Amino acid sequence: MNVLLAGASGMIGRAVRSALDADGHAVRVLRRGTAGPDTWDPDLGRLPAEAIEWADAVISLNGASLTKLPWTRAYRDLILSSRVDSTRLIADAIARADSPPTTWVSASAVGVYGDRPGETLTEDSPRGQGFLADVVTAWEAAADAARDATRVVLARTGVVLGPEGALTPLARLARIGLGGPLGGGRQHWPWIGLDDEARAIVHLATASALAGPVNLVAPTPATASNVTRAVAAALHRPHVMPAPAWALRLALGDAARDLLFADQRVSPARLLAEGTFVFAHPGLDDAVREALRATPARPH
Repeated sequence: MNVLLAGASGMIGRAVRSALDADGHAVRVLRRGTAGPDTWDPDLGRLPAEAIEWADAVISLNGASLTKLPWTRAYRDLILSSRVDSTRLIADAIARADSPPTTWVSASAVGVYGDRPGETLTEDSPRGQGFLADVVTAWEAAADAARDATRVVLARTGVVLGPEGALTPLARLARIGLGGPLGGGRQHWPWIGLDDEARAIVHLATASALAGPVNLVAPTPATASNVTRAVAAALHRPHVMPAPAWALRLALGDAARDLLFADQRVSPARLLAEGTFVFAHPGLDDAVREALRATPARPH
């Protein structure tokens, strides 16, 4: 298939590009700029129509990093606009296309569910409350204009275990002997290995009939303590230094609530029900070890 990829420079984007190449798809990458056939600028509303017409499928993974802290008012605005503006631009371009792609996989996030202790969350669960829930709701709504023209998939991703991102600070703390639970540690973290994340996105774009929201999380639930303990065990380090919730809230503000303390037991219900995607790393310990093998050690 001809696949147009936006947001290819990040960890997930690079992994998706590798998975597309491995499966033999033709790939064009949208790059920010003002010149060239595959350059675009969401801030200026510029997207080459020819690239959309060329594509059998579009994959968009745009958005300012959630792990860049602190979340100042200006950065919170960027978190929202970087997702909504780029998604709306692609949606409008697909809606206008004479020959639109058959599929569009638009990145989304499990943050839409908010803090939901005691629940098992599927794609049919209602949205939750909080900053990230508001962001994801607006992000997904920005794709609406394309729904009559193509199959739109909203890839609701959890914590991706890879050589960058959320695992990096956890591994750094564990390596110096400061690994331990974050807050109480009993909150569920919806996680997925980087390889499975990339393969699932490619599957949804090229080999699936699913549309609408799809949870991209591993089938094995884990708490925050399970994750931090698995990191410490993989690095042969202790897991004895809890970080108190009050200190993390003081240091990180709303980011602590939405990123660290939200309790989200999310199920990949629709992916499992479809029955054709096989997780390479369904277990947490194996996924953490695989991620850390690709993570360069930092000097102490």
